[in-house]
Amino acid sequence: MIITLNGSEGSGKTTIAKKIATNLGYVRYTTGEIFRAMAKKRGLTAVEYGELGETDPQVDKEIDDYVIKLSKEQDNFILDSRMAWHFIPTSLKIYLDVDAYEGATRVFNELQKDSSRNELKDTPKTIEEVLEKIQERQKTDDTRYMQYYKVNIRDKKNYDFVLDTTDLSAEKVFEKTMEFIQSKMNA
Repeated sequence: MIITLNGSEGSGKTTIAKKIATNLGYVRYTTGEIFRAMAKKRGLTAVEYGELGETDPQVDKEIDDYVIKLSKEQDNFILDSRMAWHFIPTSLKIYLDVDAYEGATRVFNELQKDSSRNELKDTPKTIEEVLEKIQERQKTDDTRYMQYYKVNIRDKKNYDFVLDTTDLSAEKVFEKTMEFIQSKMNA
């Protein structure tokens, strides 16, 4: 089974993807790491690289080609990705949502521990700054995905399972998500 996982910034998708992969013994891939590595290679932040992607389709094509190839060559993995649900339509598609301010708070707290994710030029000094940067990134992502693919990645109808993580612990999110996955594996 291929599981694709998307979600709002700060929803816990990276944490949950890791836990699911460990629980199922699956390999975990993340296009976010690939995207950030490509951005860093060019000396850009993820926001800047996303903006470049609005005019240079090659930015997304490299990731898209990787995802498609991966789905043809392997099975039983989890992919944390904005667009994998679209490129692997037979995958089990999961979306984790979160209130925007709560998501920004979680990202802010993580960035205080580790700013190596290369999402921002400087580590933000307030949650409000993080929220603003997230909204900028969402705008460039949404513009790009609509322009290139004619899809809205935040439309919940694209997913098999949607969970609002705002008031849930990571353990509870993992538990609910695994219950859904197990129901599909046993079907």
